[in-house]
Amino acid sequence: MYYTALKLLVGDRSKYMGIIMGLTFASFIMTQQPAIFVGLMARTFSFITDLGQPDIWAMDPKVQFIDDVKPVQDTQLYRVRGVEGVEWAVPLYKGLLKARLENGNFQTCNVIGLDDATLIGGPAIMLEGRLEDLRRSDSVIVDVEGANTKLARTLPSGERVPLKIGGSLELNDRRAVVVGIAKTSRTFQSQPVVYTTYSRAMSFAPRERKMLSFILVKAKDVYDPVRVARRIGQATGLAAYTRDEFKALTVRYFLKNTGIPINFGMAVLLGFIIGAAVAGQTFYNFTLDNLRQFGVLKAMGATNATLLRMILLQAMAAGSVGYGLGVGAASLFGYMVRTSVLAFKFPWQLLALSGSGVMLICVFAALISIRKVMKLEPAIVFKG
Repeated sequence: MYYTALKLLVGDRSKYMGIIMGLTFASFIMTQQPAIFVGLMARTFSFITDLGQPDIWAMDPKVQFIDDVKPVQDTQLYRVRGVEGVEWAVPLYKGLLKARLENGNFQTCNVIGLDDATLIGGPAIMLEGRLEDLRRSDSVIVDVEGANTKLARTLPSGERVPLKIGGSLELNDRRAVVVGIAKTSRTFQSQPVVYTTYSRAMSFAPRERKMLSFILVKAKDVYDPVRVARRIGQATGLAAYTRDEFKALTVRYFLKNTGIPINFGMAVLLGFIIGAAVAGQTFYNFTLDNLRQFGVLKAMGATNATLLRMILLQAMAAGSVGYGLGVGAASLFGYMVRTSVLAFKFPWQLLALSGSGVMLICVFAALISIRKVMKLEPAIVFKG
């Protein structure tokens, strides 16, 4: 019976391909759009991810996400260092500054000031130069994407010349010499990233009473970072989050205060509805065309339960093929855009999400066909 069900399914090639295409489209949209959404959300906290050494981030209590910088007084650094369970604590400057390029153009850059003594928080992957070169006079390190695009020099012919080691910028009328090119994760704002020392960043930035953006903290091995973060908050009045807590805080801000979830949610819902409509209608027409065959099976003694299992098998077989093609197309899309500016992240949870969606579509398609088969009279076989 089950073999017969599969033969009936693939027997009508046009309707079979219609069902497959509808399920493939739904599976593709329900995988590709969430993957782009997850990629965008990952970019919102990519700077936190790149800084893998600190366990805890301490900051002003009003900070809502990683780019919402509200500086605190430098003296807070020494108070944090005195909290029980803290192995070390270093300052970090983070701010948006305008850089004047060699051709006279201006470009807003994300300037990161690292602790002068340890350089904790620096880029992990250096493509050219060394992190230690930041100790040279007027030195900075730029990310490779910024060096090749927004910080590149444009010739009269339109050709771009990437910023190289030895090139220079002007930050707040101070000369900055490039001593290294680093690879960093793309950020949500996609601004060029410029690394320098904390003291030099203070000279680049406009002078304010409070300049310390964040305090990076490492908890001692025998202490729980969550408890150490709570102690820092109680002792200093600062907000202290573990790395995962700060990531979650950033994601919650973007989910709550931007239209990104609604836009991608509507796209996924539209893909689900279109896939369900196409697959459901085509599967229903396929069932109507095969009513006489189902009538023959009933006349031969097939029960309603057997016919029900046959229809479910047909729906699940078509769903498996459509799901595989849709996920494969989404994976190919992600591979093709891996070096582009488009955000794309494909965790395994998305496979379960799109698989559940395709399964619901298959159940829907089967349900609208089952009722017709259940009411079928075997006598239809003998009617002209």
